[in-house]
Amino acid sequence: MTPPRPIRLTVNGVSYEAAVEPRTTLVDFLRQELGLTGTHVGCEQGACGACTILLNGQAVRSCLMLAVQADGAEVMTVEGLSRDGQLHPLQQAFMEEHGLQCGFCTPGFLMSAYELLRQHPQPTDDEIKEALGGNLCRCTGYQAIIKSVRLAATKLSAALPAAAGTVGK
Repeated sequence: MTPPRPIRLTVNGVSYEAAVEPRTTLVDFLRQELGLTGTHVGCEQGACGACTILLNGQAVRSCLMLAVQADGAEVMTVEGLSRDGQLHPLQQAFMEEHGLQCGFCTPGFLMSAYELLRQHPQPTDDEIKEALGGNLCRCTGYQAIIKSVRLAATKLSAALPAAAGTVGK
């Protein structure tokens, strides 16, 4: 058995240090060691997108990554979207447009959509579909999810007209 390795990372703005077994996936570390259970484990093969997080600002599948590979990284999970008990406009839009469905896949969709809106504040439906193409919804709520992202884009643009290109907090 390989001994635990020390890692340091920042998750949702909070610094953590831990010793992890080298075979521990990042999603298991987030859920079991840090108690951040918003990131879900679906297929464990990177196909469903339920475990999507942002690693140094890029959407990644946390089930395909080892925690030791995230050493020194900035991680954002779905828990990092809301601030001071207030839902992020993206979360609010999912609620308003019924993009939540059963909710299992929602964290992955939210993180993929968050990355999309940071890069393309006013995406077309085709851009939304492309960005979310790696996320699966077993409830087949895709139309409501696309409408949710569209509404979030509108809300964010109205809230931050001077900060176009950012999703903001």
